[in-house]
Formats: sequence, C-alpha cells, structure tokens
Amino acid sequence: MQRSHTLQRSYTWLAPVYDSVVAWPTRQIRQHSLAQLNNIDGQCWLIDGIGSGLDFPYLPKTAHYVGVDITAAMLQRARQRLPNDLTCHLHQADVMQLPYPDHCFDGVIMHLILAVVPDAQQALNEALRVLKPNGQLLILDKFLRPQQFAPVRRLLNPLFSRIATRTDVEFDSLDLAQLHVTRNDPALAGGWFRLIHAIKQS
Repeated sequence: MQRSHTLQRSYTWLAPVYDSVVAWPTRQIRQHSLAQLNNIDGQCWLIDGIGSGLDFPYLPKTAHYVGVDITAAMLQRARQRLPNDLTCHLHQADVMQLPYPDHCFDGVIMHLILAVVPDAQQALNEALRVLKPNGQLLILDKFLRPQQFAPVRRLLNPLFSRIATRTDVEFDSLDLAQLHVTRNDPALAGGWFRLIHAIKQS
C-alpha cells in the first residue's frame, strides 16, 4: 500500500503538467488502440487508470464506461474533459484492488497503467477478475522484450518508478494463462510502446 500512496502523491504533483507532456505523443496510438472497439453497443467497459481522460475523444459513444484512477487530481481533470454525450462514471480506486465484483465488465482498457503501478501482475489479475469470460482486454504501454538488455532503462527504473513510471516491465514475463493474446504490435519508440489485444479465456 505504501508504494501505491507514493504513486498517488507523484501523480498529484504531475497532474497540472501531465497533459502537456503525454497528450500529443500518445494521441495517435490511443486512437489506433481504441479503433478496435467495434460492435460494443450497450456494453460496459472499465477504463483502468483513466488519468486525465485522454482516451475520451476516441471512445464509441454507444457503450457505457467506468473510469478509475487512484489520484483525485487526475480524476478532476478527467471530469472537466468528459464529453456530455459520453456515459462514463468516474471513481477513485486502486487498480491493484478494484472495488467491483467478479465478471462485471464486458471489456477493460489499460492504457499506460501496467508499467506505472508498483505490481503489474496484481493490476492485470484484478482486471481479469472483473472481466467477463470472453471479454476483451486492450493494453497500450511500454514493455521490454523478455531478457532484453536495455541497460539504461533498467538502470533508471529505481528512480523513475518512484516518480512516474516503471521502465523495466516485461509483458511476456507476466502470467498470461487466462489470456488469448490476439495482437502484440510495436506502436512507438522503436517498439518499446506496444499495442496489445487479448481475450479472457472462458
């Protein structure tokens, strides 16, 4: 819990400048990721780690959404950005301990969150817990390849992980037994950022 509180404090400080740093570089890959949301009319999707709401412009208006973030300052920015024609309920919560019952969401969006939280596996486990069987999981984040050398990223991780994000997470090293990964494509920064689509196996 202490590591989550550290993350919460960091993003409270970062909230005023977050959009100016993150919005433009990730705009196109967010749009590309969310373009996969077809035929989800009437479904309920969780936006896990919604941040300041940078995904809002690219979400289909015919579905319903629940957005969670651990940081009140980020949620306040999301509320200000929320379009009037988009149904999204915003809650303050820790993505590693979601306050929702099992199997209650048709899909989960995890944009720039797995490599931010202290425990990527726990965050993924919680997303899978609340996801219905055969539900969709969309992930956009920065991941090292298994055993990739990447000495600078690994060296900087102890510092960066205390401020904003981890730089040493390997998606393929997580326990993916419940997932059928249908897409794992390079998206940005020479393949460090990846677009992943998966289905929760029933």
